[in-house]
Amino acid sequence: MIRTDALADLPVRTAVPALRRALDERGTAVLCAPPGTGKTTLVPLALAGLTGEGPPRRVVVAEPRRIAARAAARRMAWLLGERPGGRVGFTVRGERAVGPDTVVEVVTTGVLLQRLQRDQELAGSDVVILDECHERHLDADTAAAFLLDVRETLRPDLRLVAASATTDAEGWARLLGGAPVVEATGISHPVEVVWAPPTAPVRPPHGMRVDPALLAHVAQVVRRALAEREGDVLCFLPGVGEIAQVAGRLAGAGAEVLQVHGRAPASVQDAVLAGSSGGGRRVVLATSVAESSLTVPGVRIVVDSGLAREPRTDHARGLSALTTVRASQATGRQRAGRAGREAPGAVYRCWTEAEDGRLARFPAPEIRVADLTAFALRAACWGDPGAVGLALLDPPPAGAMSAAGEVLTAVGAVDGDGRVTGRGTRMSRLGVHPRLARALVDGAREVGGRRAAEVVALLSEEPPREYGDDLAAALRTARRGGDGYAARWRQEVRRLSSSLGGGTEEGRAPAGGPVGGAAAPATDDAAVGLVAALAFPERVARARGGEAFLMASGTGAELRDGSGLRGSPWLAVAVADRPTHAVSARVRLAAVIDEDTAVLAAGHLRFRGEEVRWSDGDVVARVVDRLGAVELVVRPLKQPAPELVRTALLEGLRREGTGLLRWTRDSEQLRARLAFLHGALGAPWPEVSEGALLARAGEWLEPELSRARRRADLGRIDAGQALRRLLPWATGEASRLDELAPERIEVPSGSRVRVEYGAEQPVLAVKLQELFGLAETPSVAGVPVLVHLLSPAGRPAAVTADLASFWREGYRAVRAELRGRYPRHPWPEDPTTVEATRFTSARLKREQRS
Repeated sequence: MIRTDALADLPVRTAVPALRRALDERGTAVLCAPPGTGKTTLVPLALAGLTGEGPPRRVVVAEPRRIAARAAARRMAWLLGERPGGRVGFTVRGERAVGPDTVVEVVTTGVLLQRLQRDQELAGSDVVILDECHERHLDADTAAAFLLDVRETLRPDLRLVAASATTDAEGWARLLGGAPVVEATGISHPVEVVWAPPTAPVRPPHGMRVDPALLAHVAQVVRRALAEREGDVLCFLPGVGEIAQVAGRLAGAGAEVLQVHGRAPASVQDAVLAGSSGGGRRVVLATSVAESSLTVPGVRIVVDSGLAREPRTDHARGLSALTTVRASQATGRQRAGRAGREAPGAVYRCWTEAEDGRLARFPAPEIRVADLTAFALRAACWGDPGAVGLALLDPPPAGAMSAAGEVLTAVGAVDGDGRVTGRGTRMSRLGVHPRLARALVDGAREVGGRRAAEVVALLSEEPPREYGDDLAAALRTARRGGDGYAARWRQEVRRLSSSLGGGTEEGRAPAGGPVGGAAAPATDDAAVGLVAALAFPERVARARGGEAFLMASGTGAELRDGSGLRGSPWLAVAVADRPTHAVSARVRLAAVIDEDTAVLAAGHLRFRGEEVRWSDGDVVARVVDRLGAVELVVRPLKQPAPELVRTALLEGLRREGTGLLRWTRDSEQLRARLAFLHGALGAPWPEVSEGALLARAGEWLEPELSRARRRADLGRIDAGQALRRLLPWATGEASRLDELAPERIEVPSGSRVRVEYGAEQPVLAVKLQELFGLAETPSVAGVPVLVHLLSPAGRPAAVTADLASFWREGYRAVRAELRGRYPRHPWPEDPTTVEATRFTSARLKREQRS
């Protein structure tokens, strides 16, 4: 029996007519509805015609998380008086409850993408609702782009709704081709904000690490909230580990403590969503899965740690992981709203109000920060390598797409032009990251399908920390384990094993016969190592002493203290992160391998041959066999090819600069003169900046460069002599060098004074008395020099670029200051009418008499 009273209480019902009109007229719509209004439960039922209004349609609802998909399906089935699998069903990875009468199916966005890749028309589906699109998960953005493509080219009748509690409605409306925005108002209960920062400083999060002092403070705030207010508490924490730590600190708090996250058993999730049965108070510790889509009954208080987990990728080191960040202002508002879903409530924020104003307004769209390898493969399978034609709110970063393309090429998923291969198509349908798909497909041939599936299942969801950092030991623990992780692992192993054998179920590869058949390694340890190395070939690592390793990617790696992997000659690193400011990555999960396994898995990274390069400040010539950055065999190369030596020397110059050459005062002066002429006159006078000289090093350093064999030979090259090769000899201008930029200028006293180049104006530093009688400032190449007038002792007295003006206006003050200090030198009242001199007054008179 339909629960009409419960349906009538959902505020979103008033927006349903406008939503229907928008879809009938435009085919797309953006639905903005606050939390608790029923957008996730009533709207799909209404659009499917299950509430007694409108024509019957088959509706697919896409949720970002498995827990939300299951909860939404159960809630809708309850509203119809049914159980999931009837008219309302759901499909998530590893679990499916759908029957012949199902007209509303709730799926995860990952499942929707898999379905779109197999059947672009989505045959039999009339409406697709993308729920919680404000979270900007990569799968949701990709699904939206694919669906818009389907509407434009194959199914103009397919209706599409982007639904969210808080979103960029205008941006989504533009993306959906000018879709109408339908807004629903909810029952808004006031939520009081209580600022509850730690009293002592705490370290900011970095990587996956959260300061235990902050977690202790969060637990104290939960206890405070229980004492100050009525109702259940919903506490937001960044991850499973932090939830466990806070739960341990809440023993004896006088409330039932429940832990909700994506790994929690379905029974625990159901218990949280069902509400308290015995009337006692509850504390629900949750990750971001509880921010939206789910209503936790009885919650009147939210305690917000202010932290969240987001994906980050270090493309230079080939490391991808979740990292702990400060939650955005929008996330904080979303979390606070959970306290006001049923009645007035309060949110305790574990930071200051001043800090809140400095937080990012919105969370970063996943497409900007995540590993895009799976996205790039999906785009290639869709027929759009590079994703240049997809309608996306944010374009994928070029660097991340380039890195993704390199990975896909290496695993054989795309060809040299980025087009998907048959192998890539099969990999895309396995429902795991392309790296893991490669390990599953290739590993099955080497170790057997079941073993490969077991290892890939371990890699697709990182085991709990208590399983340790040894992947083989973690496999044995999972096999005999009775915890929630082990149950999910076994379920994923069955799915992956089934996918290898072909079939038509969700996520399976097309039929093609068994994959296994090769002789399997003798031990589980060997099998685990091989499959892990196939998944992450650039992370095969060789020991270089103690707990330190070097990965094929060139990144250092270190084991944690007390690791059982210590002493292993080689590792296949499955999970690693790099703490802030750390030089080496930290190994979290790895398997022991041998050199043969490393070479088998990372063969595309192998180089064997002569290697001449600049290393540690000199030319190194050797015969090398290496796997990426890991050197297997090295021996000296006695007679390297001259062209390889020349290339290495040029690399050394690029790294260390032209200071490797021999620079005298005259050669430095020549460079400064040429720089002045290039700036004052331009071509044909050459640019002699460091960058310009390095770019043309192969020209002006010959033939000495080709004769050089090591760093010391570069130091013997006269840079000044080599620089003269850049002069414009062909035009004849080179002969005017001394005319246009002379080394010295003759002044009225007869002295030839050096001109210093290097600044915007050449500088002439000369004793004041040597310029008597000179009315105009000297110039070079039409540029007046900057005259530094010196005292008789050679100390600065004045600076001028206009000598005539100085004689008129500045000389008098200088004369008054210096003639008492230097009475033996001439200080005429009118310096323009007397003879310049290098001498004292007495000597000048003697010279004149003689």
